[in-house]
Amino acid sequence: MRVLIFIGSLRSASFGRKIAQSVKAAAPDLMTFEEIDGRDVPLYNQDLDGDEKPPAVRELIAQINDSDALIFVTPEFNYGIPASLKNAIDWASRPAFRSPLKNKPALILAYSPAPTGGARVHTQLSAVLAGTLTPLLNAPGFLIPAVHEKFDAADELIDEPTKRRLVRNPEDFAEWTKTLTD
Repeated sequence: MRVLIFIGSLRSASFGRKIAQSVKAAAPDLMTFEEIDGRDVPLYNQDLDGDEKPPAVRELIAQINDSDALIFVTPEFNYGIPASLKNAIDWASRPAFRSPLKNKPALILAYSPAPTGGARVHTQLSAVLAGTLTPLLNAPGFLIPAVHEKFDAADELIDEPTKRRLVRNPEDFAEWTKTLTD
């Protein structure tokens, strides 16, 4: 199963990248991963959304088409979705109702230094993905509060409850995705 991980932060040492590495390490062997963060995708502009889309947009769409499922690993920025992630979704959501996001199984992992753990971005991103007809794993939201306390100096995940969820959640996601794609 090919999984495309959308990283919601552009920072090279972001917690999102650390979480993505932890997901990869904990995931079942049947899952392979590719990452994207949308840094090269231009701001959505309908003038550019014709037959010849910008190269970064064509690459984004190809990555989504080539994947079996999507995992969104995102921080909460000012109570909402990071601009680069929302922009990538806006590009990928075209054409409406026939986009590469339609019927692509997805999972959201939200995080924040705050005790809310990214609950607001999880809710907002869930609503945006509903509009793109992207099914989400119907489970309790995967929120990581106090993310700055979950990793050691070597970027290893040290929080045992989060580790257990990062093992169980990708397994559940893989099983659910299989039911949708069989």
